[in-house]
Amino acid sequence: MRRRKGFRFNPKHGLIAGVILCLILIILSFRFGELFYPVRNAVGTVITPMQKGINTVGIFIADKLETLKSIRELTEENKRLKEQVSVLSYENKLLLQNKYELDELRKLYELDQKYLDYPKVAARIIDRDTNNWYNVFTIDKGTKDGLAVDMNVMAGNGLVGIITECYYNHAKVRAIIDDKSAIWGMFLKTSDTCLVQGDLKLMEDGKIRVSFISKDAEIEDGYEVVTAHTSPKYLQGILIGYVSDIKLDSNNMTKTAYLTPAVDFQRLSEVLIITELKEPLLKEPPENAINE
Repeated sequence: MRRRKGFRFNPKHGLIAGVILCLILIILSFRFGELFYPVRNAVGTVITPMQKGINTVGIFIADKLETLKSIRELTEENKRLKEQVSVLSYENKLLLQNKYELDELRKLYELDQKYLDYPKVAARIIDRDTNNWYNVFTIDKGTKDGLAVDMNVMAGNGLVGIITECYYNHAKVRAIIDDKSAIWGMFLKTSDTCLVQGDLKLMEDGKIRVSFISKDAEIEDGYEVVTAHTSPKYLQGILIGYVSDIKLDSNNMTKTAYLTPAVDFQRLSEVLIITELKEPLLKEPPENAINE
């Protein structure tokens, strides 16, 4: 017996048939419009609500996609702006740092010009004690740069302190505000002497102590105090600060006062070291000295 071949539907033929059917319906709808009106009306009644619903859904989806696109664009723009702000902030910090360093160097230059008679070396502070003040700190210069113990250190408008330890490439400085510091000072206008003593507790108010002022000293608030010629280690004439709150002691023999340092000891970064030691006071003349 012969096998019956199964029916095979060719998609191409179906497509052609569909196109032909659509053309026929289009022609008939144009030719017999009134006849097909009830059919179109019925189809429109069914399809129109569906079409409105589809349009609504389509508009909703389109809006959401547009919103997502806007959010994505805004997120990318925000990221770019944050990166720009970060870069600008970093550049601004560098500019401020450079400006601060330039101001410090300008002050050091002015200080150098003020004390031209003394040879000096500039140094940077690389370490300090763990408190709010630069009462003891380390600088990046040492014996290889010609520094030595007891050399005077300056910054800002005047005296900072003295070198207490000196090594090959660094040195330690004790500031005049340190509790262990004591300097013989002199009032520039009257030449009266006094003792300037460091006091970290008083420095919270921006001052240190001044004592052993003669009761007859004619001094007033604001007078300048400089290093005295009687100081064994400090060179003469370096500004220490400005006196205030002068009072007569209970012994009626001396006066005490407070001194505002000429240096800001909370913001130090660069200093000048006078590379000249004060000559010690000799009790006996050298053996080769000529007696007069």
